[in-house]
Order: sequence, then C-alpha cells, then structure tokens
Amino acid sequence: MSFFSSIFKKEISVLGLDIGSSAIKVVQLKKKRGRAVLETYGELALGPYAGVEIGRATSLPIDKTVEAVRDILREAKTTTVSCGAALPLASSLISFINVPPVPDKQLGEVISLEARKYIPVPLSEVMLDYSIIPREESYADNDAGGAEQQSKDALVVAIHNEFVNNYQSIMAGTGLAPSFYEIEIFSCIRAVVDQGVSTCMIIDFGARATKLYIVERGMLRSSHIINKGSQDITLSLAKAMSVSISEAENMKRVHGLKGGPEYKELSEIITVNLDYMFYEANSTLLNYQKKYRKNVAKVILTGGGALLKGFTDLAKIGFQTEVIYADPFNKLETPAFLAEEFAQAGPEFAVAIGVALRRLSELE
Repeated sequence: MSFFSSIFKKEISVLGLDIGSSAIKVVQLKKKRGRAVLETYGELALGPYAGVEIGRATSLPIDKTVEAVRDILREAKTTTVSCGAALPLASSLISFINVPPVPDKQLGEVISLEARKYIPVPLSEVMLDYSIIPREESYADNDAGGAEQQSKDALVVAIHNEFVNNYQSIMAGTGLAPSFYEIEIFSCIRAVVDQGVSTCMIIDFGARATKLYIVERGMLRSSHIINKGSQDITLSLAKAMSVSISEAENMKRVHGLKGGPEYKELSEIITVNLDYMFYEANSTLLNYQKKYRKNVAKVILTGGGALLKGFTDLAKIGFQTEVIYADPFNKLETPAFLAEEFAQAGPEFAVAIGVALRRLSELE
C-alpha cells in the first residue's frame, strides 16, 4: 500500500445486528482516526409482527423476522450490508470443562471427546468452538515450561446447526452479508466490560429471560439463565390490577418504582417480581465467590428491562456492591449533544454494539 493510499484509505461501514425476543436492534459504525464512530442506530419492537403487544416476547417465523429486519434497516437508514449477527444465548450450550494434560496439537480432539459428556445431542448436530481459559499464575508468569504437563480449563460453546441455518435464511432474505455469528453473551462482554483484572457480574434483563454472566479479566467464567424477564412483570401487573397488558406495560414504563404513594400497588407488584430475580442472581454471585474465593467488584446492568425506573436503587440494596448501567456508547465517538440519550439507551444496545465492534476490528 502506498503512502497516499494509506492516508486516504476508504472508510468502511459495518452493522451489528441483535434480534432479541421482543425487539431488533441495529448499529452502524465506521472507523475514523482509530476510533469507532457511530453512524446510525435503531430499534424496532417485534410484538406487532406477532400480533401481540409491544414489550412481549415473540417467536416469529423466518419470513416475519425478515420483514422486521428489512423494516429496521430502512427506518435506521443503514447504508451497508457488511455485518455481524448475534445469536440468542438459548441457541447455545456453554460448558466449562477441565482438559487432561495433552500436547497442544491434540487439544481440539480431546475437547471434542470431553464435550460429549456435556452436550445432550450428537456432535454432528452442533457447531463446536472452544477457548482455553488462562490459569491465574500464567498472567504473571508466561513461562511455557511444563505447560503440556498441566491440565487446562476450557470454555466450550456448542450451537445447534438449526439456529445457524435459520439465521442464514434471515440474512439471505434481507440481503445482509454477515462475516460471523456470535453468541450474544460475548458481544455483550465486549461492549460493556472495560479492560482490567476485577471481576464483575453482568445482568441482562430481557423480555423473556434474565441472563447472568460473571466475567474475570475479560473472560466469561460463569453463566446462568433465570426464566423470568420484564414481560413477567407486565403480565403480573395486568392480572393483579385487572388492566389490559398494553396498559400494564405503559404503567410499568412510565412510573416503574417511582410512581409515588398513589402507585403503591404498582411498586409492590414490581418489587415482588424483582426480588425473586435478585435472589437468584445473588445466589449465583455468592456461589462463584465461595467457589473461587474472589469478590465480584461490581454489577453491570444491561437489557431493556433494566431501564425500569427505580431498578438500580433496588439492585444496590439487593447486591450490596457497586451497581452501574452499561454504557456501550461510551466506546464510540458520538455527538456530544446526545450524550444523555445515549447513556439512557446504552443497556438496550450493548449486544448490537458489541457485534459491530467485532466486525469493525476484522477490517484492521
């Protein structure tokens, strides 16, 4: 490459696509002067495509999903088809296994054999990937002496072929050209966890489920799913207060836990639902701390459900540690006058931004 062509190198835009259970999020980035620059972003509720209320989790057929993706690309005015796409955590099985001492060239074969113990379907039906988790002493000492004589810990991810095939059909139907599919958990970590050695827990409060990730030194160390999400709060409100689901959803979004004395019943119903989720999350956190004898320094909140008014106040009481909202837009160059809007939207766009950042890094 010549000197001038490197200076005037064409800026290439990329997309990050997150098809969630209740909404689709898309983010378009480009790289400028070494920084990831936000070009456009958008969100589209999926409820109407399934004939249900906004905020409800859906299971759309491929043709309806294609229609929704096309609509959000048009509404967000995206200008590229180059993208990466996040796969739902439910499409995968994540295991942490211990691998006996073997030469590095045999690792893949041995991990495939060990993985059979944890994967309840034939390996021919899944895509298998793994990552070796560095042992703690290796951070301080990179001496490879005796490495092959030590057992290794591995993070193993299996994705059912059916999910990948479905996503390939969606991408083909929308004209997008993904270079990879990635489990949402890894996209989220990339977008919200800063470099450092401290251990944190990510709580992804979605419509259908709440996902918990414990991350140490930027690597996933534990994951857990609570099969309750923000739509369960809405359904509880509708039933207890004898109102429609759409009215309950609106009350939840407008008032949350900050509605004042006249909304005492609303606050009590929301609190009961959140207390259950916080109890489950705390159990996961305490079990990790007991097993590894390490403290979790902070809790990071992501997902649209975490934007509920008063959510962080209750979370701080429940966890007795630092609780913060994810701020993935902080990793991008964005218009300063929209800083408050981006801070508010951050928890919902963590996965889409994480996917786009990986796609952008592939261009380097």
